[in-house]
Amino acid sequence: MPRRASIVAFDEFPPPPGASAWVPGAVPATGIEISEPDPAWPLTYQALAARIREVLGWRALQLEHVGSTSVPGLPAKPVIDIDLTVADPAREQEYVPALESAGFMLTIREPWWYEHRCLRADEPPRCNLHVFGFESPEPVRHRIFRDWLRGNPGERDLYAAAKRRAAAEANTRGEHVEQYNARKEQVIREIYRRAFAAAGLLAELPGRCLWTSIRFGRTVRGRARPGGGRRCPDSWISTTT
Repeated sequence: MPRRASIVAFDEFPPPPGASAWVPGAVPATGIEISEPDPAWPLTYQALAARIREVLGWRALQLEHVGSTSVPGLPAKPVIDIDLTVADPAREQEYVPALESAGFMLTIREPWWYEHRCLRADEPPRCNLHVFGFESPEPVRHRIFRDWLRGNPGERDLYAAAKRRAAAEANTRGEHVEQYNARKEQVIREIYRRAFAAAGLLAELPGRCLWTSIRFGRTVRGRARPGGGRRCPDSWISTTT
């Protein structure tokens, strides 16, 4: 299980020279669509979770609805984000073929970042399925962010405004989803800092930069932020929508 320091640190894990997180043929999406909150999203998650469990059985150790569609009242891209925990994400043969048979396609492989994998389902209902092992702090952060927004309407509305603003700017400039994610980073960092503090996770820890990775808002490691330059190794935030 991840330690408290790793949950709040959001350290950078750049890809090795010449490596790409995207599998051949996969590219980040353009045309950011932010939809009004849909009360059917939790039911859509339940249907997707049942589909995943049907093909993986006991290999699906944990499933969580994360990202903006998991927060009632929050506008989101109409894509359900799910965190899947398996015994070892590096053993793709144990889960990828089964998920492919259920309509998912492997799009991202990041062995240098907690062995993260991402599979996408493009046929409705659309889904981003993030695969981690138990040692990764990312699913913990996702749940903290989700639960904090659920319990704090002011924070939810702050994030909603940031999402709409980032989508408008990204679409005007023809940017892809990673650049859209980067445009939300500052607000996400601020929200995470307050959530971590409220949970007591920052107590007696040395000062660390907090930075963003929410793949429902996370920027793929090594990508540039809008306007050029490197991202501050500050804090992650892992939200996809």
